[in-house]
Amino acid sequence: MAEETGTMERGKSAFAPNMQWRRVKSHFFVALGMLCVLLGIVTLVVLLVDVILQSAGWFDWQFFTSFDSRFPERAGIKAALFGTLYMMAFTMLMAVPIGIMSAVYLEEYASDNWFTQFIQINIANLAGVPSIVYGLLGLQVFVRWMEMGRSVLAGSCTMALLILPVIIVASREAIRAVPPSMREASFALGASKWETVRSHVLPYALPGMLTGAILAAARAIGETAPLITIGALTFVPFLPEHPLDRFTVLPIQIFNWVSRAQSEFHELAAAGIIVLLVVLIVLNSAAIYLRQRLRTRY
Repeated sequence: MAEETGTMERGKSAFAPNMQWRRVKSHFFVALGMLCVLLGIVTLVVLLVDVILQSAGWFDWQFFTSFDSRFPERAGIKAALFGTLYMMAFTMLMAVPIGIMSAVYLEEYASDNWFTQFIQINIANLAGVPSIVYGLLGLQVFVRWMEMGRSVLAGSCTMALLILPVIIVASREAIRAVPPSMREASFALGASKWETVRSHVLPYALPGMLTGAILAAARAIGETAPLITIGALTFVPFLPEHPLDRFTVLPIQIFNWVSRAQSEFHELAAAGIIVLLVVLIVLNSAAIYLRQRLRTRY
């Protein structure tokens, strides 16, 4: 008994709670986390204020209705703005249906074998591949082999490949979040596999899928390297009227202005950054509103 009592006393001394020191460490890490968050917010606010101050005075009707020019006072963002919207429309039309259908197949229909696991591993790896690799792939496949040229369609196909893994991963997670009881209830009422997926699984998972599409669109709209690789123009004095027309986008136009020596072009680049942020916020807001409506409905 004496030995057991001694062992228990040594154990208590070795694992003393010391609550005061634990509270100090807890408060320290909470303060450190808040400091990191504030540092990121302050940095973002400083950058935004600097960009807004530089772009002041350049937002007028001429800036939105004119093409690029060698003279800063005549330069505008019309071609880049319409090119961005045109390319993003084709990109999402291609990437979202393919990504959702791929996720439905992998989660609802595919067998759990080595081939399915191989596909899943590669999809997860593709989500982290640098964007320049997709640009090289698009240059070889779409521009040269499929002879699309350096067009809007080639750029949209390249960007669709870039964001496809993100959409697939997010859509699969949304499908997994659907309760199994919902599927079982549908099967109990005599519904087939496809009727269950179409009428119950997809409507319930759609808000999560839209979240993935929002994240994918946010990445695609700001990418420059793949489009430069496939040969998107830096100077476009026309609007694309056909999917096989040449084009430019806002990130490339901003890069072109920043690379010039005149300070006026740097201010134009700041104005282009504000326009790009506004376009991104508007597209994301529309998608978030649609997601909330669907979440409320289902």
